[in-house]
Amino acid sequence: MQDHSPKTAIIIGGSAGVGRAVVDALLHHGYRVGVIARGRNRLADMELTPGIVTAVADAGDARALEQAVNHIVARQGVPTVWVNCAMATSFSAFMDMDADEFDRIVRTTFLGQVNGTRAALQHMTRGSIVNVGSGLAYRSVPMQSAYCAAKHAINGFTSSVRSELIRAGSKVSLSLVQLPAINTPQFDWARSRLAHKPQPAPPIFAPEVAARAILKAIDTGARELFVGRSVLQLVFGQVVAPDYLDRRLAKDGVDVQQSDTPDPGTNRGNLFDPVDHAPTAAGSYGDEASDTGIVVDADLTRQAVFIGLPVLALAAGFLLGRGRRSNRH
Repeated sequence: MQDHSPKTAIIIGGSAGVGRAVVDALLHHGYRVGVIARGRNRLADMELTPGIVTAVADAGDARALEQAVNHIVARQGVPTVWVNCAMATSFSAFMDMDADEFDRIVRTTFLGQVNGTRAALQHMTRGSIVNVGSGLAYRSVPMQSAYCAAKHAINGFTSSVRSELIRAGSKVSLSLVQLPAINTPQFDWARSRLAHKPQPAPPIFAPEVAARAILKAIDTGARELFVGRSVLQLVFGQVVAPDYLDRRLAKDGVDVQQSDTPDPGTNRGNLFDPVDHAPTAAGSYGDEASDTGIVVDADLTRQAVFIGLPVLALAAGFLLGRGRRSNRH
């Protein structure tokens, strides 16, 4: 096995969207970056940038991904940073999707991270692996059943492997970053059967917000990060009132995923073949996207909520009791 190369990273799904924003951020911090994706034309454009090497592979194809990783490692050395963020989705009702379509989304979005993590651990003995999740990993929405299923699966997979790494005394950290709605090209090229062009459900954030959160996970080795207040609302709303959210999303969950631009609802998207698109991070909703968003440690946030609330309740009861005693006197 080769020695690890400091300031070297591999990004799976790094030719557009969040992955591209992460590539740019790592380059800015002095990393050499290997990028693996399906789109040959986008990768060819990225190869022109100093510090980037590329390889073509479908993240859902374990053997092809392994070969692509071996190619990049041979060119730039073993990475100390690895980010898995390949994804695909379809804005469609479950019963309108055939089995191949559903399988393809799960293969790219979930198995892409499984295959990426396996390939990373075949080479890395230290460093950081970051799996990119979503608030939808905790609270699903209508019209994206396959994508939501895949994001839920990433949570379970990552927790299991993390425990194995801890048991083995590994020096590789495995982090999860749960993202809100991000303005990426997926809303321009995803398969859709909606009556209007898909949009990120507001509030919308710029891809750079996601990239900063992923770099924070790399720097700190955090177990899990929540990005944006909307993710906090989804996570804790699902804990407190899942039935309410079922009904609320049944009423409003489809409309918030549609823009005002009519669409025939027949966009075949990029599920089975990459589409012709520039290697850009941002999509079409930049005017509505915020450049800032909170990034919080998920474990500390849970502790603050579930320990803090009983303490507040105890304090309130104590003060109420004192008030009643004072009134009697």
